[in-house]
Amino acid sequence: MSVPSPAERFARAEAARAFPVTAGFADMQRFELDEFQIAGCHALESGRSVLVAAPTGAGKTIVGEFAVHLAMREPADKAFYTTPMKALSNQKFRELVDVYGPDDVGLLTGDTNINGNARVVVMTTEVLRNMLYAGSPALRDLRYVVMDEVHYLADRFRGAVWEEVIIHLPPAVRLISLSATVSNAEEFGDWLDTVRGDTDVIVSETRPVPLEQHVLVRGDLLPLFDDRAGIATAQVNQELMRIRSFKGPTYENNRRVQASRSAAMSGSRGRDGQHRRPHRGGHRPVRSANAQRIERLDRPEVIELLARSNLLPAIFFIFSRAGCDAAVQQVRRSGARLTTPEERAEIRAIVEERTRTLLEEDLAVLGFWEWRENLERGVAAHHAGLLPAFKEVVEELFQRKLIKVVFATETLALGINMPARTVVLEKLEKFNGEARVAITSGEYTQLTGRAGRRGIDVEGHAVVQWTEGLDPQAVAALASRRTYPLNSSFRPTYNMAVNLIDQFGRARAREILESSFAQFQADRAVVGLARQVKESEESLAGYAKAMSCDKGDFAEYSSIRRELSDLEKLGRKDANASRQTRDTRQREISDLRRRMQRHPCHQCPDREHHARWAERYWKLKRTVERLRSQIDARTGTVARVFDRIVDVLATLDYVRVAADGTATLTASGRTMRRIYGERDLLVAESLRLELWGGLDAPSLAALACALVYEPRRDEAGMGERALPRGAFREALAQTLDLWQRLDDLERDSRLPGSEPPAAGLSLAMHSWARGVPLDRVLREADLAAGDFVRWAKQTIDLLDQMSLVAEPRLATVARRALESVRRGIVAYSSV
Repeated sequence: MSVPSPAERFARAEAARAFPVTAGFADMQRFELDEFQIAGCHALESGRSVLVAAPTGAGKTIVGEFAVHLAMREPADKAFYTTPMKALSNQKFRELVDVYGPDDVGLLTGDTNINGNARVVVMTTEVLRNMLYAGSPALRDLRYVVMDEVHYLADRFRGAVWEEVIIHLPPAVRLISLSATVSNAEEFGDWLDTVRGDTDVIVSETRPVPLEQHVLVRGDLLPLFDDRAGIATAQVNQELMRIRSFKGPTYENNRRVQASRSAAMSGSRGRDGQHRRPHRGGHRPVRSANAQRIERLDRPEVIELLARSNLLPAIFFIFSRAGCDAAVQQVRRSGARLTTPEERAEIRAIVEERTRTLLEEDLAVLGFWEWRENLERGVAAHHAGLLPAFKEVVEELFQRKLIKVVFATETLALGINMPARTVVLEKLEKFNGEARVAITSGEYTQLTGRAGRRGIDVEGHAVVQWTEGLDPQAVAALASRRTYPLNSSFRPTYNMAVNLIDQFGRARAREILESSFAQFQADRAVVGLARQVKESEESLAGYAKAMSCDKGDFAEYSSIRRELSDLEKLGRKDANASRQTRDTRQREISDLRRRMQRHPCHQCPDREHHARWAERYWKLKRTVERLRSQIDARTGTVARVFDRIVDVLATLDYVRVAADGTATLTASGRTMRRIYGERDLLVAESLRLELWGGLDAPSLAALACALVYEPRRDEAGMGERALPRGAFREALAQTLDLWQRLDDLERDSRLPGSEPPAAGLSLAMHSWARGVPLDRVLREADLAAGDFVRWAKQTIDLLDQMSLVAEPRLATVARRALESVRRGIVAYSSV
């Protein structure tokens, strides 16, 4: 580390005097704070809100932790720390408990409630939204709210929740928004400043651990960028371009390959503590006389190469769960063992401790023994189909440097603290449910952001494996573009509408919705469109002047000519029209031709010169009209959707609209305030019409599952699965009829409608609620254990809502159903 100059020491001393709390907090950290972290802390110490946009792994959460530190300095202040995922909430909860102790830190994630009245509470964003609408007493003395991963605001399904929270937080609350690097951070910051008051925008694009980019071509790790040019120029390594230019390149299987594997690069300090620079250039590929395609290394060979180059631990991103599991099995079959006897013993002890609450009879069903053996080898998979308990163990072991290789889907890149020395991308495309598509620059940045551990690695490494048709220029473009735009996905919902009307009235509710980031972005677009209209209108005036004619009104004359030309074109195109249509059109053409010939401008000697300017005039006028239509469509879009939702609610008697347009809630509307989720209207109507009154607890659990379950796309066309017998089928049929009526009403009101309930998991959920063993339930569900747990927890969440708002008998059944689903692997929690 360089010694600071006298001027730098003086500046630091001045900053410490001006911001003593920041200085004290910085002294408590293991690392020296970066400039952007210090700037964020200074903003908070000055009483302002802050938006911090920085790369993955840059340490932006330090600013959020400083907000918690500020709250804990005062006797009564509270701080809420929100995250988009329960796994992130669990992780942050554990970290804060380590700092402040269990008495002052709580956790609320929907299905977990630990010390909810603590001064520091970690929660999912939805929990805070619900607290704001319910006017929870826990909001009293709230001073700071940290919104981690705030770029989730762009999420199509959940993004609206972030905007609701930002808009509805009390004015005195300081907001700390932590985002990945986005290209429009200033625009987002301007909106935050508009709705929250003083907000500093702090953007850093510097990774604390530099990232080296490589392409793995058989046994060579070749640099993606030419060293002499530097990454700033995005100059691709010409070696890679030469390889691509070969029709069928190959490498000679001789000593050169073996040498390249052992001497390829090492990106950090080795066991001897000496820093070894990556291998540069390497040996040039030799094109054989009988050229063949480049063969890919098997995964065990890639791992061996990384191990010899001191590039483990590594995360291999594979964009399918089955691919991740198959990769682990491939490594297992190779006999690879990446751990020492001491590490294996430590792994076994941690696994036993973390899974001791799981039932013995479930372990075999979950593949526990093979999973544990793979962990002891230092290899694991990480994806959404994995049991949450297993995922948490993988994360802990990886953080402790006990697991050396993880094969993961992209969900691992979304905020979990699992940095590696190396990230390997086997492909640069993924299946999006409909087709294989290339990953975006934002996704590439998010994935490779896991490479490089602060305080451990001198540099991180991103490795792209060569595939047939790989374009090094395209890879370089992905690696060079670090940012992506943050666009709002906000849309009003029925639950949002009744809560806003209840708290603020209809007029104020419209104003609140018009202050959303969605409308802010639309209005900004309108500003740009209006500027185009203004510039175009100036051009129109110039064209009108250029086509003016001293014989008469040339605009009128050119309009006749255009109408005549359009009719003549239509006649030539529509040769199969009826005789009557053709005769009518011919009379119109003859009439227009007479009018044109009689017009004074027809005799002008400069007529065709004027006509050329007229053509430009009319073409630009059409463009202006189209721009004006776009402006009309965008202005007040969110409020217009809100009005349509209110119309639907009024039709169904959830709100009553007076002659002056004001709206008040009915008893049904007040019930809907506590129903959250995609099917808020369907659930509220089903409860109001008492469609589920005859159900027992397992049947109600099965029906609730049908309302939250979203079948995979590959389930389409599989035919109707078996359904629970008895009252469930009648209740489901009535619910589907109701959905159809509501969908028709929504579409008549120019709202998008919704998908019908899906009962594909209902039989399995019914069995689970009846106490059927796990192995049989998973066979019925045809799901991985992790997926079943996820849908079970969403079912529990809906049943919990029913237990609070339904009539007494059904509320009791909902509570029994909830408890019957929350057992075994569903009830497991490591927190």
